[in-house]
This record gives sequence, structure tokens and C-alpha cells, in this order.
Amino acid sequence: MKKLALVTILMTTITMSCAQSSNNDAFKTIEVDSFQQVLESCADSCVLVDVRTLDEYNEAHLKGAVLIDVKEDNFKEKALKLLPKNKTIMVYCRSGRRSANAAGILATEGYKVINLEGGISAWKDAGKKIIK
Repeated sequence: MKKLALVTILMTTITMSCAQSSNNDAFKTIEVDSFQQVLESCADSCVLVDVRTLDEYNEAHLKGAVLIDVKEDNFKEKALKLLPKNKTIMVYCRSGRRSANAAGILATEGYKVINLEGGISAWKDAGKKIIK
């Protein structure tokens, strides 16, 4: 029952959070604590994607993140090949700008996408764990 309540609260948070695109329903941007809660509760139904460069990823990243650099010319093709459409895609970058761009691209392709507000910088500032 507690898990159901948590999922309900998280989905309400996601639904009420603001999107960062011209289509307000395209994707959701949520703050660090909510992002972490959703990520922890949807292990089998979510894919975490780091959209930064390889150098940035190697410097530090979130546990379990798949790297797909949004600055690469083949970002969309690579994402379509690697990411299942039946899972929620959770994206982040350094500050949230590149991941908002990536989220918009993915949402246009039919993915359900959640963007981390403030990116990995906000994650670190909140004292959350990273992989170095």
C-alpha cells in the first residue's frame, strides 16, 4: 500500500511539474528529489540517459546511466536504436539545457520523457551519489 501511495504522489508531482518545450505535454522537468524518487521506483520501467559528452560522462555520472551525446549528429538515430518506447526515458546533462533539448527530440518520437531540472550540477549540489 505504501508503494502505491508513493507512486501516486510521484505521478502527481510529474503531472504537475512544468515542461520545458513549446508543447507543454511533450515531456516533464522535475527537481532532484522527485527525479531520484521516480528513478528508484521505476528500475524496470525506466532508462536513465546521460546526454553529455563522453569526457563529461567519464568525469562523473549517475549510476546506471546510458550515454547518448545529444550534440552528436546521429543522436536521434542512436536513441531510436537503443531506447525502448515502452519505458520512461529519464534524461540529464550538466545544467538541464541539453537534456531539455534531448527530451524534446525524444518526446517528438513518441517517448515518455522526464528531464532532471538543473542537471547533474543540481544533483551534486543536493549531495546525491555520483559515479566517478
